[in-house]
Amino acid sequence: MRLDSIELLDFKNIPEAHLEFSAGVNCFTGLNGMGKSNLLEAIHFLCIARGFSSMPESALIRHGAEMFSIKGDFTSDAGTPERVSAGLVKGKGKSLKRNGKEYSKISEHFGAFPIVSVIPSDSSIVSGGAEERRRLTDMVISQADPAYLSRLIRYTRSLESRNRMLRAGVRDDLLYESVENAMAEAAEVIHRSRKEWVEKISPIMSRYYSVIAGNDEEASLEYKSVLNDASLPEVLAESRAKDAVLGFTSKGIHRDDLTTRLGDYSMRRLGSQGQVKSFTLALRLAIFDYIREANGKTPILLLDDIFDKLDAHRVEHILKMVSGNEGFGQIFITDTNRSHIDTILSDLSGDPRLFEVSEGVITPAG
Repeated sequence: MRLDSIELLDFKNIPEAHLEFSAGVNCFTGLNGMGKSNLLEAIHFLCIARGFSSMPESALIRHGAEMFSIKGDFTSDAGTPERVSAGLVKGKGKSLKRNGKEYSKISEHFGAFPIVSVIPSDSSIVSGGAEERRRLTDMVISQADPAYLSRLIRYTRSLESRNRMLRAGVRDDLLYESVENAMAEAAEVIHRSRKEWVEKISPIMSRYYSVIAGNDEEASLEYKSVLNDASLPEVLAESRAKDAVLGFTSKGIHRDDLTTRLGDYSMRRLGSQGQVKSFTLALRLAIFDYIREANGKTPILLLDDIFDKLDAHRVEHILKMVSGNEGFGQIFITDTNRSHIDTILSDLSGDPRLFEVSEGVITPAG
């Protein structure tokens, strides 16, 4: 999958842009706060119908404007042209069209235009709460398996029903069992998918980490879930009395987590900034490999300010990997350091493109 061109109108600080891209590497340079990351976020929104963060989507509209619009022309791995249009008007829901036809459900877009983004806030994957790691897990698996997302939605709706019953003081065991059986059916599939995902991705991530860090340290993920040791109906029946006091469901796959480790040590507790950055970058690259294999499509790769907080040794390894392309397909890279960009471009053949970004204006550079 590649993005051939994009049109933007009033997206964050970008008033207007019409850009054509290389099928290989596209680099963007400029000072902080000029709009480099905003362009990558627009590409991300086009591919997955959401921005980088969980902030209200109205915040993506440029200050003083009433709406934003993004249009992109893609070419599939099979050579098929595709057009995606996305937009949001203040006070109204977002719109998303593929080849001029509106989706009946936004979830239908997941996986059609796979994308992997490496962004500065990725450190929260290690340092943040379990919700951050679950969100990442669910986003990745949903791009590879649309049926997973429908199961997740079904589980969440049943969970909300159970929580309402708990808050209302319902004491009928048969009613609880009816809701809990629906939760369990979805949870079994979700748990199996998450477990298989972690088992596949952990060794790939470890290999990438060794390349980036230039050593034999073994980075790994471990899947923590109450369903590793018991069935959901057993767990919910056991915790029902406690949950009635709490007023919410205290156990279930909505509490799952990933343990991040480097060798025998917790990355979350002991990892340095450089190690955490290398870990999250390795994880994202492993996710790229996973989606490409599971989806059968090559994702677009966004690398936003990836060299920050890394020593020269690690930057050198990343530059070699990116310059060699390693089968990554189309790549978008931002950096404030022009020398990093020039190093990448000097080692590339084909048609790499360089753009300069200043106060929301994006122009091709020589």
